[in-house]
Amino acid sequence: MEDLGKITQLIVHLGAFDLAFNLDTILMTWIAIGVLTTFGFLATRRRQAVPGPLQVIGEMLVTIFYGLTEDALGKKLTRTYAPLICALFMFLLVSNWLGIIPHLHEPTKDLNTPLSLGLMGFFIAHYAGIRAKGFKEYARAYIDPMFFMLPLNLIGEIAKVVSISFRLFGNIMGGSIIILVVSYLSFNMILPPFLNAFFGLFVGTVQAFVFTMLTLVYISVQVQ
Repeated sequence: MEDLGKITQLIVHLGAFDLAFNLDTILMTWIAIGVLTTFGFLATRRRQAVPGPLQVIGEMLVTIFYGLTEDALGKKLTRTYAPLICALFMFLLVSNWLGIIPHLHEPTKDLNTPLSLGLMGFFIAHYAGIRAKGFKEYARAYIDPMFFMLPLNLIGEIAKVVSISFRLFGNIMGGSIIILVVSYLSFNMILPPFLNAFFGLFVGTVQAFVFTMLTLVYISVQVQ
């Protein structure tokens, strides 16, 4: 249990400020990026009419998320936002699955990762709303039906970022803590591997899909 809460940090002194970087999270993030880059290269380098296993997986993911994006945003915006939605799901999926591999852990277990992705979705959604409706019509939505609704609407938008980020962080971190505690109580015998598979594969997949779909819904709400 001594490793619980242990963080390897790089402290950068910048004038009167100190910037702390979690080296473990940065390393795991780059491993996830490397896995996805390798997968993309291998899945597309020899595309055939009769696809291989990797090409099938790639085409399946693209087809599913392009279809979901088209249902939410329409054909016109699908080409713009479907690559983002597909890439977001794949990154979260690989990140959540890293914890299954010994000596690796999920970058989404660090709040900075889901919070950064939540902020990214927030800014993209509002940019899409301004671009689709114009700034005047976009801003008017925050004072409907009365101008005193503005603070409540602003709080509601901020709450979306907090909700989507802490949901992912809480589920991944909670699963890691449960696995760690049970491992020590049962001396790493039978139960921990099943818990690891459950939280890594099942919960990790569900949470990646939920986070991605909520981001898509937030964009859809702003552009409509």
